[in-house]
Amino acid sequence: MSALLTVDNLTVEYPGRSGLVRAVRGVSFTLGRERLGIVGESGSGKSQTGRAIMGLTPPHARIFADRLEFSGIDLMKASPRERRALRGGRIAMVLQDPKYSLNPVMTIGRQVVETLVTHSPVGRAEARNQALAMLEAVQICDPERVFGLYPHEVSGGMGQRVMIAMMLVCGPELLIADEPTSALDVTVQLDVLAILDRLVRERGMGLIFVSHDLRLVSSFCDRVLVMYAGRVVEELASGDLSSARHPYTRGLLDCVPKIGESRHPLPILDRKPEWAA
Repeated sequence: MSALLTVDNLTVEYPGRSGLVRAVRGVSFTLGRERLGIVGESGSGKSQTGRAIMGLTPPHARIFADRLEFSGIDLMKASPRERRALRGGRIAMVLQDPKYSLNPVMTIGRQVVETLVTHSPVGRAEARNQALAMLEAVQICDPERVFGLYPHEVSGGMGQRVMIAMMLVCGPELLIADEPTSALDVTVQLDVLAILDRLVRERGMGLIFVSHDLRLVSSFCDRVLVMYAGRVVEELASGDLSSARHPYTRGLLDCVPKIGESRHPLPILDRKPEWAA
C-alpha cells in the first residue's frame, strides 16, 4: 500500500514565558488509504499534529520535520498559496467546535457552496444542489431550510454536521477528523461514521480520526496511534488495542467504564515521568 501521507519526526514548538513549549515531539507515521485513529488525553498533541499537517498552526509556532509529504508534495516547502489550494479540496479537517469554525455572518448554505466553488469547476446552481445533497447525507432534516440559516440558529450537534458536510463536499483525498462525532446523537454518529467509511472504501480516501473514545476507535479504525505529552508512545492494529502493552495505554483502557462490573470509583491514571521522556 503506497503512502498517501508521510510524517517523519514532526515537532511543533510554541514560545512561552519560561521557554519553548513542545506541543508535538518527534511524531512519525505513514497513512495509506485507510482509517488511522489517534487517541490520547487532552493536551497530548493530537489536534496540534493535525493542524501542522493542514498548515493551520499560528504564525508564531515553529514547525520542524525530516519529512512531511502528502501525495508527493513536500508540505514543508509548499508556499502559502499552494497550501490554501490543498486545504478544503484535497485535504480537509473537521475541527472540534463549530462555533469557532463557521462564519457567523454567512448563511450555512453559502459557506458550503463557497467551499465547493473554490475547489471544483461547478456553477452556483450545481454547487447548491450538491451542498443540499451533502447536508441531507449527514442526516440534516429539511436541508432547504437549514441552507438559509445562520450558524447561531442551529444546535451544536447540527453545526457539527454542517462542518462535516462542508469538509466532505469536495471529496477530499485526506480527511483529518478531530472529534467529529463528539456532539452528535448515537444514531447520527453511526450515519456519519458510515459516510466516512464509504469514502475510505469507495473513493480511497485517507482518514485520520482523532478521538478520546477508545471503543469507537478500536471498532472503526484500522490502526491506532496512542499519544502522550506530544509523543507517540504506542502504535498497533485497532483489533489489538485491548492487548496494548504500554502502561499509558493500559491506564486509558482501565479508566473506561465496563458494563456488568462494579467500578466505583473509576481508576485514576497514574502518569509516570518516564512516559514523557
